Amino acid sequence: MRRGISSLKSLGFVKKSTTSNKIFSIALRFHSNSPPSLLENYKNLVAQGKVQHDPYQERVAFELEKLLSRLQQYEKDMEDYYVKLAEWEEKREEERLKLLVKEAKEKQETGGGGIWTSVNKQRNRILEKFAIFGKKGAEIEPGVGRWVSYLNRERKLDSLVGRRPIVPTAPKGLYIYGNVGSGKTMLMDMFYSATEGMAKHRIRFHFHEAMLNINAHMHKIWKNQVEEKSLQSNISSWITNLPFDMKVKDWLVAEERYKQDVQMKNILLVVADEFLMDKQADERGASILCFDEIQTVDVFAIVALSGILSRLLTTGTVLVATSNRAPRELNQDGMQRDIFQKLVSKLEEHCEIILIGSEIDYRRFIAQRSNDQANYFWPLESSALMEFEKMWCQVTNQLGGQITSETIPVMFGRELDVPESCNGVAKFTFEYLCGRTVGAADYIALAKNYHTVFISDIPLMSMENRDKARRFITLIDELYNHHCCLFCSAASSIDDLFQGTEEGTLFDLESFQFETETEGGKLRTNVLAKGNVGSGGVPSGIVSMLSGQEEMFAFRRAASRLIEMQTPLYLEGVRSLHPYFQKQHQGSGNILSSNLQARASS
Repeated sequence: MRRGISSLKSLGFVKKSTTSNKIFSIALRFHSNSPPSLLENYKNLVAQGKVQHDPYQERVAFELEKLLSRLQQYEKDMEDYYVKLAEWEEKREEERLKLLVKEAKEKQETGGGGIWTSVNKQRNRILEKFAIFGKKGAEIEPGVGRWVSYLNRERKLDSLVGRRPIVPTAPKGLYIYGNVGSGKTMLMDMFYSATEGMAKHRIRFHFHEAMLNINAHMHKIWKNQVEEKSLQSNISSWITNLPFDMKVKDWLVAEERYKQDVQMKNILLVVADEFLMDKQADERGASILCFDEIQTVDVFAIVALSGILSRLLTTGTVLVATSNRAPRELNQDGMQRDIFQKLVSKLEEHCEIILIGSEIDYRRFIAQRSNDQANYFWPLESSALMEFEKMWCQVTNQLGGQITSETIPVMFGRELDVPESCNGVAKFTFEYLCGRTVGAADYIALAKNYHTVFISDIPLMSMENRDKARRFITLIDELYNHHCCLFCSAASSIDDLFQGTEEGTLFDLESFQFETETEGGKLRTNVLAKGNVGSGGVPSGIVSMLSGQEEMFAFRRAASRLIEMQTPLYLEGVRSLHPYFQKQHQGSGNILSSNLQARASS
């Protein structure tokens, strides 16, 4: 039997003059001209019946409020730090070039004789390795002499310029862990919204999007290395007009390239430095990273997260993260134990570790109180399907009625075809989104471009379609993370949608990866190789973990989120939280925002 269907007006797609909206300032990014504190916002949501009071949640809200109170001064401290750092870097580079020119002058003055015999022997090898003779891609294997020279030069610079300025001590972030529906993501998002305008650099990532961004950064860096874009001109431009012989200039080029190689040796550190901010940005200050669903699904995730998060925390980033596990429980099967332990130590040093210990799924609790699953149509029978199609027609008519097909960019030059769309609304079949070789990158692109998504013909999930089930769970994660409005027609109720069978489990280790990373496979291999990390065999415990507790957690989370995505509080937030409305302030965007407000007050 199909759950109750409310009118089009109650879903927020029909214009209506708004009345006083008691939760408007809370639902819309939790701020106004004189915004209440984060803790007050939480208590207001409880008072309005939109959130069920929980002592664990209230404690987290209190801790987040304390963190917010420290950010204003920290932002000032970081702004001052970056001014000093820029001055230090400029002075150090000036002195470094002076040292190089001095060394080059000494070589020029002692030209010929023994010193140049050694130089000339190495010259062709160096030039070949650095592609000056047109050979590209060779690994640089400098001799001990060049490494010693580099270190000596760095020590001289330390004595001339002094050590790098010390990063101000960052306020401790929070690592929040607990069960499905316990309120972790809600509280983290309240904090993220409250930090707008408080820090120069802030970003929110879910695990899938974070890992794809890491891959994209690595791809960009390695592509630039291979193609050597601008590297030749940047290095040689200041050398060209120096009054030295060509062999001395060649030596200077080699020294500069060696410096580049040393700096690029650990690519994860380079990625981390670009992860939250543009190093060339005019304004630099405090950095805040909100990271939803930290997990360690494979060796690459452990190596990448350990390298990048450790670097960010060391350089002053404030982290607020969520997970279903405590840090020490993330890697229960001991994959790359030494590397992982460094990450755990950093998390425990820089974050308060807080458990939301409630066993209640509050998404279900609130949904039961509202007794409304208006945008979930089941089973797949004629009356439900007619209502689903009727809703699609009414929504698209309200938003202009011009239904077209289009293509949206994804990642690594890829694209996703969208068969039916209309002013920020798109429609797909389940088979089109989950029955093909698509994955997190496609779903992120979809979620960013469309504030409302219709998905038809969702079947029961079982071992027979486990890949489709896995993709569907990832799809729901991304639609939820980007705060999309979702309409579904499905074979069963939400609670019965994910069916286990005696044949086995839905997940296996080999398939528990990103599906569309054509570049990602090579990138992962290169990172593991650079870090001397062997892939090794698959620990039997990992298969057990992914086919047991982790699988059930993924099912529960997807079902819980599907339920929350139909609650009034979630729908009220679509117009303020979805990326579409960050770019669109006229036309259909204003229509929908007005309609969602009307829904909140109806």
